[in-house]
Amino acid sequence: MDGMLKPDALKGKTIIITGGGTGLGKSMGKYMLQLGANLVITSRKKDVLDKTASELEKETGGKVLALSCDVRKYDEIENVLKETESHFGRIDGVLNNAAGNFISPTERLSHRAFDIIVDIVLKGTYYMTLAAGKHWINKKQPGTFLNIVTTYAWTGSGYVVPSACSKAGVLALTRSLAVEWAKYKIRSNAIAPGPFPTEGAWSRLLPGDLVKKFDPAERVPLKRVGEHQELANLAAYLMSDYSAYVNGEVITIDGGEWLRNGGEFSHLESISPELWDELEKTKGKGA
Repeated sequence: MDGMLKPDALKGKTIIITGGGTGLGKSMGKYMLQLGANLVITSRKKDVLDKTASELEKETGGKVLALSCDVRKYDEIENVLKETESHFGRIDGVLNNAAGNFISPTERLSHRAFDIIVDIVLKGTYYMTLAAGKHWINKKQPGTFLNIVTTYAWTGSGYVVPSACSKAGVLALTRSLAVEWAKYKIRSNAIAPGPFPTEGAWSRLLPGDLVKKFDPAERVPLKRVGEHQELANLAAYLMSDYSAYVNGEVITIDGGEWLRNGGEFSHLESISPELWDELEKTKGKGA
């Protein structure tokens, strides 16, 4: 679970992470700081951001700028870009990580509940992407986008329909701009993480004893959940110049979870060896 890149792999680069004050955003940001990057973290909760910035600077010796920003508001995003450039001189990468989600039968949702998720995940991502992309294009400067999606962005999923719709849109945005903006030396890629435990997200999605009842590790062929450093390694690689020829790609990091659960007969792993023996005997009689 060690960092995989050279210590100076991101030296001098300035990276903005939305939703960077907690969870996976914080973990990815920490590793990028360790690799020499300047970090800007944003969310709506300034007190949380300030606490995280202080912690990360103390742990890594790097520089962190904490900026309050509601990604649903374009003027606040433009202010983040302005403050970042004023503080660090330039912007090299944007990691669109801000998200929201909850589980619910779709018929129980109000249109406002649907709007909340779509506005944060999809609108927030294309607002940030549009603003940063225009910034880079106007300055004739290369840049890198990294978007956090999910595996159900391409399969869909019941009970998280607003999130599925939004993440599918982010994936389409990623691939579309990878082609359109490549001429400006702007790359766009995405990561589709499987289960990586974070206190905030998991408590909302699986409250109380549901975490024990629906153990995410049991759905993963490797029979474990992901470690934050594993995701941070991948994110840092895609933000670095080592991935300069990777463009328009979505990389899944889920231990094989979506492949297992997308397979029509994957559930047969629950059959015991003794029952397989009986099934083979039956098959032999019918041959």
